[in-house]
Amino acid sequence: MASGAVTAPAARAAGPVAADDGAAVAEETWIDPRTVDLTIRTPAVGGQEKTRVMLPAGWSRTAGRTWPVVYAYQGGNDDYLSWVRGSQLASLAAKWDVIVALPSGGTHGGYTDWYNYGKGGTPRWETFHTEEVLQLLERNYRAGTRRAALGVSSGGQGAITYAARHRGMFAYAVSFSGVLRLTKPGLPSMLMLQGLGFGDDPFRTWGIPGVHDANWKAHDPYELAERLRGTGLYISSGTTGLPGPYDPDPVNPNGNVAGAVGEFLVGITATDFVARLKKLGIPATTNLYVGGWHNWRYWRPELDKAWPLMMDALGVEAPAGS
Repeated sequence: MASGAVTAPAARAAGPVAADDGAAVAEETWIDPRTVDLTIRTPAVGGQEKTRVMLPAGWSRTAGRTWPVVYAYQGGNDDYLSWVRGSQLASLAAKWDVIVALPSGGTHGGYTDWYNYGKGGTPRWETFHTEEVLQLLERNYRAGTRRAALGVSSGGQGAITYAARHRGMFAYAVSFSGVLRLTKPGLPSMLMLQGLGFGDDPFRTWGIPGVHDANWKAHDPYELAERLRGTGLYISSGTTGLPGPYDPDPVNPNGNVAGAVGEFLVGITATDFVARLKKLGIPATTNLYVGGWHNWRYWRPELDKAWPLMMDALGVEAPAGS
């Protein structure tokens, strides 16, 4: 296929196979010969969502093998291409013998099937990520079952939560600045205030704190920590909200108050989560740094550290000369 954004119905691509619930690839948009944007018709979320897929050298639809997959999840108030804009992930993917998938997570997805006051229904982001996207890639794009989950901010929370709730689905899970103790006293109220900022009813996501606590705990990485035994883990976060080496002059922070407060809050939860892992005797690679705000300037160097550990867990050999 020639380079450039060429949109074609997926039906031209050797008859795509749908997911169990009928989710299907409606369109492929090829960005270059190894990069394709999928438009997925998803009953779980409702409507259509995007997923970018970066394919390794030698990939073909009819290959006699499959490839390990890194599923990289976006943060809130962003989109599925945030990893491409914010990090070196695309250049890493180009060098290693692995598929990298960037599924949409929604502006305020929550990385859960929304509780909707106990009624369920859409959006079901967890089902989209852990069933629909996986099945579509494995049935149509030679994705294998050796997987890693990688996320920033709310996507980091999603990566760890999915690894715990779907034990064995991911060989390795990585969180950069993710909320890893949803039910820490006071934090649910902060998350609900954040949800209001996205213009939605925040109680639809996990329920009303104090009323639907069982559902909150069922999606809390801290409460689910024992289920991560046997999964490789990389956890990093700032802990103080103070500026670090990659931030502006603290005298002139350029309006990054939200990044400072946000990192302070996630840092509290990451500290609790790491302590919980240690108490349980579950090994993890951690980097809880003192100064640093909630932004890609910190997540890029963390990706360089976490990537080879993920590849080792997936059994992917380093490229020559690396």
